Amino acid sequence: MNLVQNEQPYHLDPSQKVIAAEVLANAFQNDPMYRYVIPNDEQRERNLIWLMRKVVQYSLLYGRVYIASGNEGVICWLPPGRAKLTTGGIIRTGLFTIVLRFGVSAYRRFHDNLSYTDQVHDHYAPKPHWYLWAIGVDPSHQGKGVGGKLLMPIISLSSNDGTPCYLETHNEKNIQFYEKHGFKIVNEGKIPKHGLRVWALLRDPQPLPLNEHSR
Repeated sequence: MNLVQNEQPYHLDPSQKVIAAEVLANAFQNDPMYRYVIPNDEQRERNLIWLMRKVVQYSLLYGRVYIASGNEGVICWLPPGRAKLTTGGIIRTGLFTIVLRFGVSAYRRFHDNLSYTDQVHDHYAPKPHWYLWAIGVDPSHQGKGVGGKLLMPIISLSSNDGTPCYLETHNEKNIQFYEKHGFKIVNEGKIPKHGLRVWALLRDPQPLPLNEHSR
């Protein structure tokens, strides 16, 4: 489904899972964390498509997924009360097979990152919150406002119901984008034993400017 680009993002239909996963995989192909976990370009491309299919599937089952009107970008949120992955969800979506897909060395790097970010997540977002698990815009459409539009449905909901939003990023270039939309850095750290940098950002619920409501 391709709608005109000035329309707002909409809930992803399950039939669009493959499209959504491809968009996210393209967007994260050069992300510092995934380049570190899977250094080989071809392996990273294959494994990212598989992983993003699982992320989208999990988010459809337990959270919310929005896609841009022209399929240029996708965002996956996990809601308050379900902001952390569950064993049942991991089994149901097949995420538990990640070690077989990634291989032992890559999986260890992935697991070390996840262990650290989970600890930071628990510390800085202990209360019910929305967790921004993944947001990606196709590289050919970045810098055109697509990411901001993808954020708005849940940011608007958060502002109305008083629930904060939380995320991590390994890409320092993303920080200004998130700060523009009300997120603030609550932690800057490095993955132990690896040195991979990661930032945690929290957006406290706050009224939106009138121009944001009208977008």
